[in-house]
Amino acid sequence: PIFRNKKTWIPLYFLLLLIVAKDLRSNTIWVLILIAITLVLSDQISSEWIKKSVERLRPCNRTDLPTLRSLIDHCGSGFSFTSSHACNHFALASQLFLIFRNKWPKFIFKGLFIWAALISYGQVYVGVHYPFDVLAGAILGVMIASFVYSMAKKLNITQKIAC
Repeated sequence: PIFRNKKTWIPLYFLLLLIVAKDLRSNTIWVLILIAITLVLSDQISSEWIKKSVERLRPCNRTDLPTLRSLIDHCGSGFSFTSSHACNHFALASQLFLIFRNKWPKFIFKGLFIWAALISYGQVYVGVHYPFDVLAGAILGVMIASFVYSMAKKLNITQKIAC
């Protein structure tokens, strides 16, 4: 449950913002715009388009799974497929990797993807998602980040960042 808690990750989000600002200074706004576009797209595609089209019940909302243990008080009323947590966090990790892959040390990217995987695992562990929900969400997040980055490259925005 601690991996799902937003408050757990606030120091990491703050640290990432400081690193981006320190590395880029005047170009920070372009990175933040790319990240914002990536996160808006990942959240909307996962939550609004796919979940509402597939309408797969969350494991914790199913009454025909008597052996399911739920570690949270509130399951959520939304649908399960795809995991928006996985989609959003893998999209963020992927976008940061694409932008800073030539500038940041490799261990930072390993940490970012481990962080996204821990959040995704937490969704399955507490019973709000099936493993395939988070796998599909992770893949979708990587694809969305790649798409946004490729569009930014075509528009020469990545040259403004110069990473």
